[in-house]
Amino acid sequence: MAAAAAAAAGSSSSPPPPQQRRHTNRLAAEHSPYLLQHAHNPVDWYPWGEEAFEKARKRDVPIFLSIGYSTCHWCHVMEVESFENEEVAKLLNDWFVSIKVDREERPDVDKVYMTYVQALYGGGGWPLSAFLSPSLKPLMGGTYFPPDDKYGRPGFKTVLRKVKEAWDTKREMLEKGGTLAIEQLTEALAATAKSQKFPDELAHGSLKLCVEQLASSYDPKFGGFGSAPKFPRPVEELIMLYEYKKLVDAGKDNEARDVMKMVSHTMQCMARGGIHDHVGGGFHRYSVDECWHVPHFEKMLYDQGQLTNIYLDMFSITKDNFYSSMARDVLDYLRRDMLGESGEIFSAEDADSAEYEGAARKKEGAFYVWTSKEVEEIVGDHANLFKDHYYIKSSGNCDLSRMSDPHSEFKGKNVLIERRPLTYMASKYSKSVDEYSHILGDGRQRLFNARTRRPRPHLDDKVIVSWNGLAISSFARASKILKSESKETTFYFPVVGCDPSEYLEVAEKAAHFIQSRLYDTDTSRLQHSYRNGPSKAPGFLDDYAFLISGLLDLYESGGGTNWLFWAIQLQATQDELFLDRNGGGYFNTPGEDPSVLLRVKEDHDGAEPSGNSVSAINLIRLSSLVAGSRSENYRGTAEHLLAVFEGRLTSQSVAVPLMCCAADMLHAPLRKQIVLVGDKASPEYQSMVAAIFASYDPNRSVIQIDPGNREEMEFWDSYNPNIAQMARSGPVDSPAVAHVCHNFVCNPPVTDPDALHTLLNKTAVAASSSA
Repeated sequence: MAAAAAAAAGSSSSPPPPQQRRHTNRLAAEHSPYLLQHAHNPVDWYPWGEEAFEKARKRDVPIFLSIGYSTCHWCHVMEVESFENEEVAKLLNDWFVSIKVDREERPDVDKVYMTYVQALYGGGGWPLSAFLSPSLKPLMGGTYFPPDDKYGRPGFKTVLRKVKEAWDTKREMLEKGGTLAIEQLTEALAATAKSQKFPDELAHGSLKLCVEQLASSYDPKFGGFGSAPKFPRPVEELIMLYEYKKLVDAGKDNEARDVMKMVSHTMQCMARGGIHDHVGGGFHRYSVDECWHVPHFEKMLYDQGQLTNIYLDMFSITKDNFYSSMARDVLDYLRRDMLGESGEIFSAEDADSAEYEGAARKKEGAFYVWTSKEVEEIVGDHANLFKDHYYIKSSGNCDLSRMSDPHSEFKGKNVLIERRPLTYMASKYSKSVDEYSHILGDGRQRLFNARTRRPRPHLDDKVIVSWNGLAISSFARASKILKSESKETTFYFPVVGCDPSEYLEVAEKAAHFIQSRLYDTDTSRLQHSYRNGPSKAPGFLDDYAFLISGLLDLYESGGGTNWLFWAIQLQATQDELFLDRNGGGYFNTPGEDPSVLLRVKEDHDGAEPSGNSVSAINLIRLSSLVAGSRSENYRGTAEHLLAVFEGRLTSQSVAVPLMCCAADMLHAPLRKQIVLVGDKASPEYQSMVAAIFASYDPNRSVIQIDPGNREEMEFWDSYNPNIAQMARSGPVDSPAVAHVCHNFVCNPPVTDPDALHTLLNKTAVAASSSA
């Protein structure tokens, strides 16, 4: 969003009570929380669909398209300023057909017009405001518009008048421009591979180049890559950890330490910053300043899942409980606040909320910020220690950067931040780390209890398949990785401190929900989202790719072969719907909806990774699980996919960190398979599982098989007879046997957890621990 927009009023609307509703439009019949938020605007909104398109054709007027999402702060601002304004509504109703789209419900529609706005103006964001011809071709667009001319920007009313004038006087030129824009974007985004092979040297070169480019943008003071505003982009830390492992394996310990230092410092600064909700757990969307302090307060599920996986990887490498506790912090937040009754995981929580019950307007961060006096009254005896630890001041603490609070919206308010390491602060107060941590945990619990009496931010309880896939992955992996926490580990609120196996149950329930509510067994197809029933939108590439990734993690972490079988089924459907068999790579949509004008092969790994990057890794993982022609087909599809994006990997690798990892994985000389055979319920077997997941290795697949389980044996007989044979020929007198293989060439089997750990960690680990 342009900096000028930041000067706008920072409030949002609450839905009016029934007795105050003067207007009701067609959005009242929708399920999307975002559309329902606009159901009582005076604007005559339509949902995206043929009714609106036909109305525009019949009236022969342009379409005004507004795209946002229910937890979007600036979407709320534009609603209050413009869409609730009777004068603005009259202009829209007289001159346009107005359509509202939830970008989370229809990412395919959003992609078309966001791509247009970004290509035309060099930037984008939400709310997205676009003007279309009745044939849906874009005419012009932008993002947030204030109602009147100010901040050096044209006001929304001015924009509407200019578009109306241009439509009346220059219509033919506008429509030709829109048609040409779509044609050019279609050509630019229809990447095809020159070859089905991907060069070995480019695989390693793109990884190295991406790491170098990220390192050059690293902030040594506050961590992170780039400057303010700072958005978590977990694929950046992911590729750095991937490179770290390669350096360790190559014996380059000094270089490995340098890479690890960047990741560890970044993840610690984020955890101690205000972007982390110290009271309730989880992470906000981004920080407006360079020091991770004052966030944009919305919480998105896709951040929680990805960041948890980075903290889990950091724990695997360092064995520092700081990282395992942070992973639990996020997962426990999700379990407490974001799970539905059937195990589904909700999408987001809003940045805005009312300061008190009955307030006419909401304010950003109202649920999360504190005055010094509130902390003193709530925390009690240890308030001074607590205030010192979290930099709480009577004047407010949003003063660490000129960007933290440029318009004094948080004057007198405090966003909790830890500016000194816990060990330093405990020493300052002459207390043991355990005693000091207990005091802080008690203070956070008291603030949490007080916070529950505040009006909560809006919960977007829409269930999005792709984001659930990311969360399923983190819950599943946590269930095994956290088994290697030391027995003496103490947990402090808001961390629950549960048995890690409980996290596997969460992952399985979420997967069951998607399978039962959003998957058609007759067609083997997914729907994109669910709220009071499945959405009209079909599953998109990200839904398939992210869910397959989560299911693979669920299987490897101890879930049944039913999850692996479903992942294989979904991959077949994904190939049928999205794969360009001639040109290579996957389109983002099935291409069956004529109202969606662009079919894109997306590669950018942003706040969420791209469906193509995740798919490439899924295919590599699947190829190392199954045998024969199936395995060869998966590898061939992955290589063809990567060849499509050869130019991007060569010239702009920093835009595709996860794809760089995929390219390196495909060409890694040896991919490790760990086949664990035995009685899964036995303590010996579980000890072997813990030994496997105690180490970090992104280039491995874990196969767990019980020779006494008929369903499992039938699966492996069908998909990889070698594994079934391993299960049948294992020592009968041992409850657990591990086969460590490289491309299914196996070492002698081991039956002892220590021997297995040694075999998996032949190379010394060069990891730094947190402060």
